[in-house]
Amino acid sequence: MPPAQRAGILCNDPRFQAFAAMRTGYPGKTFLPSAAAEYVRLTCGVNSRRLLNTNSAAAERFAALLTEFDAHTGKIARPHR
Repeated sequence: MPPAQRAGILCNDPRFQAFAAMRTGYPGKTFLPSAAAEYVRLTCGVNSRRLLNTNSAAAERFAALLTEFDAHTGKIARPHR
């Protein structure tokens, strides 16, 4: 699945919306999909999620964001520090 499509689906996930709210300083809140999309755009340094398909640096930042979210939700193990 292309990164832009994955980002669109992710922004509609209530768990990701809560994660994005927490990461931006609003713990205990849940963002709407539009706010989650803005979080993805800001985090990845793009003005459109569509650019995740063509901008390799942004795609790498999105992949890192997905890894952080997967660790947050327990889908993957958190790295030991």
